[in-house]
Amino acid sequence: MTKDVEVHRQMSTEEFLTLLLRRRWLLLLTAVLGGAAGFLLAVVIPPQYTSHTMVLVEEPVVPDSYVKPVVSEDVNQRLASMQGQILSRTRLQGLVEKFAPFKNEAGRVPTEVMIERLRKSIKVAPLNPMPGTSSHELPGFTVDVTLGDAHLAQAICTEITSMFMNQNIQLRQKQAEDTTEFLAKQLEEAKAKLDEQDAKLAAFQSKHMGALPEDEKTNVTLLAGTTTQLEAVTQSLNQARQQKAFVESLLNQQLAGLRATSSGQTSQSLEQQLSEMKNQLVELQKKYTDKHPAVIQLKHAIAQLEKQIEAKPARDQSATAEQKLAISVPETPQIQQDRAQLRQLEISINQKVKEQEDLQKQIRVLQGRIELSPVIQQEFKALTRDYQTALNFYNDLLKKRNESQMATTLENQQQAEKFRVLDPPSMPERPSFPNRQLFTLGGICAGLALGVSIVHLSEARDKSIRTQRDVEIYLGVPTLALISHTGRANKVRDLNKAGNRARPFELGLTASSWKE
Repeated sequence: MTKDVEVHRQMSTEEFLTLLLRRRWLLLLTAVLGGAAGFLLAVVIPPQYTSHTMVLVEEPVVPDSYVKPVVSEDVNQRLASMQGQILSRTRLQGLVEKFAPFKNEAGRVPTEVMIERLRKSIKVAPLNPMPGTSSHELPGFTVDVTLGDAHLAQAICTEITSMFMNQNIQLRQKQAEDTTEFLAKQLEEAKAKLDEQDAKLAAFQSKHMGALPEDEKTNVTLLAGTTTQLEAVTQSLNQARQQKAFVESLLNQQLAGLRATSSGQTSQSLEQQLSEMKNQLVELQKKYTDKHPAVIQLKHAIAQLEKQIEAKPARDQSATAEQKLAISVPETPQIQQDRAQLRQLEISINQKVKEQEDLQKQIRVLQGRIELSPVIQQEFKALTRDYQTALNFYNDLLKKRNESQMATTLENQQQAEKFRVLDPPSMPERPSFPNRQLFTLGGICAGLALGVSIVHLSEARDKSIRTQRDVEIYLGVPTLALISHTGRANKVRDLNKAGNRARPFELGLTASSWKE
């Protein structure tokens, strides 16, 4: 009794290895065919050669602590910007026209297509910082150019590398010069504003000289001192005026006495008067010097009297005694002294009055300055603040301009950060694509995969019973015994062809067949 049962059976490792051993020739054949196909494919595909170069980013010769660089853009951003410019259509079109990398296809392929193919054949990759370093800046980058001609790939790689280096130098120099020029213009504007604020401040200081905030304490001190001086001058003036009044009263009394005495001396002659005046002169010269006003005046009176005696005729001498006395009798030394003192007191009073007026005027000026001090102080603070702000801004721009000039000098002398070619563009000796070994290995792997697929498919369609487990799975009855076949293998294969489902060296006897 037979049944057609579709059962999915799971193979053990031993059965799988047995299967591979049984189908080994099929697997070997597919692997050899796949490897041969991969090798032939690698031979047929046109070879591609890759020229490689490495460019490092060198640190500036002068440390950043001494000269701050003007170009603060990150190297990655600058590299991306340069890559976009260098791989632009205009630059690549010049390379296509100069080197003709696709000359075999010239005329058949549009220029735009050749430019795009050349762009895809150029690869720029940044270098990653070494593990364990604290710097996060880009240490450098690599340039790879892949073309069908090795010499052409090297030439274009050299040209691209030169473009990157020149572009970096020009970009840094232009940025440094533009920065310096911008700072110079800003510095000129800042200087003009500073001069304007300086002129305003100077005009304000000139207009309010002595009334500025720093003069407030000085004004208060001067006011106190001037007030004290005014009080002293006023007191001295009052004393001088009192003394003047006293001297005037004393002088009036002496003059009245002199007139009374002179009226009683009618018989005194001119000679006697001259003699008395000379005696008085001798007495005065004992007390005073010749430069004393009383001495000088008395000498003058004696000289006049002597001239009068010499010039007067005899008939003039017979005039009345009153007339003679009125003409010839001089003032006493005390009267002359009082008159001189009175004149000195008048001069002193006039001086003190003028000094008093000057002090009062000075006090009024100081009081006005002190009263206006809050307003002037507020205006002065505003002007000073604006001037200080303009000065700080100017000094800051001046410092930045000087630093930018030094950085520009370093850029022009190429002593700042720059690119240095570590490995010149290489001359590829072997094609980078296709890799024949890799293609052959891939073909072998593909052939093995195909052989495994064929074996799996054939095994899935094979319904042969080879093990005790196959009997139990397909027939669904337990196996009581196994009878080994000891005949030749060709007979067993004949039995299998005849439809026998026994193992080549064993026949299974089931429980159902035993009952029958």
